[in-house]
Amino acid sequence: MVTREPGGENGQMKRSDKRVLTTHVGSLPRARALSDLLIADEDRRPIDRAELDRLARVGVEHVVAQQLASGVDVINDGEQPRVGFQTYVGQRLEGFGGISQRDPFKDFADYPDFRQIWINRGMVMSKVFDAPAATSPVKYKDLAPASRECDLFDAALRPHAGKYTESFMTAASPGIVCTTMRNNGAYDSHETYVHAVARELQKEYELIHQRGYVLQLDCPDLAMEWHGMFQNGTLKQFQKAVEVHIAAINEACVNIPADRIRLHVCWGNYDGPHDCDVPLEDIFPIIMEANVGAFSVEFANPRHQHEYAALKKHPLKKDKILIPGVIDSTVNYIEHPQVVCNRILEAVGVVGDRERVIAGADCGFGTFAGWEMVAASVVWKKFEALAEGAALASKKLWG
Repeated sequence: MVTREPGGENGQMKRSDKRVLTTHVGSLPRARALSDLLIADEDRRPIDRAELDRLARVGVEHVVAQQLASGVDVINDGEQPRVGFQTYVGQRLEGFGGISQRDPFKDFADYPDFRQIWINRGMVMSKVFDAPAATSPVKYKDLAPASRECDLFDAALRPHAGKYTESFMTAASPGIVCTTMRNNGAYDSHETYVHAVARELQKEYELIHQRGYVLQLDCPDLAMEWHGMFQNGTLKQFQKAVEVHIAAINEACVNIPADRIRLHVCWGNYDGPHDCDVPLEDIFPIIMEANVGAFSVEFANPRHQHEYAALKKHPLKKDKILIPGVIDSTVNYIEHPQVVCNRILEAVGVVGDRERVIAGADCGFGTFAGWEMVAASVVWKKFEALAEGAALASKKLWG
């Protein structure tokens, strides 16, 4: 295996050239004490800043060690220092305030008894459904928090040199920021807002790249917002919005080689009905226009296991990697390694190239502080099953 020296870069994104590599989507469970401080900080309540920094450091060290112990090859910092996978942007950019007015996801509205079950869980979590809005032009005010996050990850990696294949760092896409943290009078249109956010987030993307990490863009808006922000429109209108969001990604990543970027798309990381999800076939041809080297897509959960048909109809370009979800991030079932193996083999069969498949998860396991549907101990066992399944698939593919 190879390791990334802090501040260095390994060139092209690693492929499964000798065996099936494993990775995941990004967020990992946080300790409750860390979540509580992140939530309080987001709420602008007084906190012990030194204690938050300490717990974030401990959290990063813990998830790095756990990923390696579980057999994950391409690892990250678990987003431990962030309150949420995209709402952290509201703390790093000026221009956000108040509360975004958002309709419930369509399946929450269609099944009110399910919605009540969700409410009854009583999760104490960050601003998921009441994120701030853009009330004035947005501007990246300080890259120090992003740099600090990289510093924490660098420090956590040093004792494990040579034990992992590659490292990545996640960042929110312009589209997910703008669909969940709505424009409240700051811009004349959604498209203008998206491109303005892209220009600011470009600074963070380039910092991550310069620090030597593979950049992962988290883009659930490309699928999820069909039953969110755009639920009252037509499919063509949603597809047009996806085109705008992809154009913004390409604008923001213009200075980063495509083969140092991976893109994650999903339909929302919750164990709901999902019967209103947009089919992958309707969006994937547009998503493939993103100038990235790999696509991370849900394929493990019951609603999207069949979606490989979309890739058969719209084949992945020959220079792109597929990171299929082969473990479900919303349930406490631990997948049998043979099930993981079978899913990997199906993905390889569709792609037609064993080297361009890296086994992953459907989504994150700690999407927001306090939003954790899978027990931490179960997460690590799922990762072990992922690694064992990848080893089984490797034996079949390489002999």
